[in-house]
Amino acid sequence: MDLEQLKYPIGQFMMPEVFDEKQAKVWISEIESLPEQIKNATENLSKEELNQTYRPKGWTLRQVIHHIPDSHMNAYIRFKQAITEEIPIIRPYCEERWAETEEAKNGDIQMSVALLTSLHQRLVAFLKTLKIEDFQRKYIHPALGKELTLANMLGMYAWHGKHHLAHITNTISKT
Repeated sequence: MDLEQLKYPIGQFMMPEVFDEKQAKVWISEIESLPEQIKNATENLSKEELNQTYRPKGWTLRQVIHHIPDSHMNAYIRFKQAITEEIPIIRPYCEERWAETEEAKNGDIQMSVALLTSLHQRLVAFLKTLKIEDFQRKYIHPALGKELTLANMLGMYAWHGKHHLAHITNTISKT
């Protein structure tokens, strides 16, 4: 498998030309189901499996598992900012450095699976309150230097969960 396939096992995120209520419901459903999928994929992993990388010079599966709620916590805050503020400038974070912290490199994955479960319950409850026009609200991502819509963020985080789930399941299936 080539490096690009290892990095992006489900391909890179592409925003569809049409975003409607049907698409929103699909993505919210994918976000809702992610914690259970992560739990099922990781519940019997050994220490050796958790310390495997999904690609050369990539994160270990343990780091990936801890990264998902780290990232999705930021998404939750960004969604709330974009709903409660006018075109806010969101705050990027150094995900690579977060993945290098001690608890991300060596911590029990169950704390992140539990956090992801609770976080997604709250995130999905919030997302289900939004009207379709709310997803056209914008925020500024300073690292990208452009305005993006909440529709784009919704799709990106639905993709993000599946992206990292594929890293986990593909790595496990090789062992």
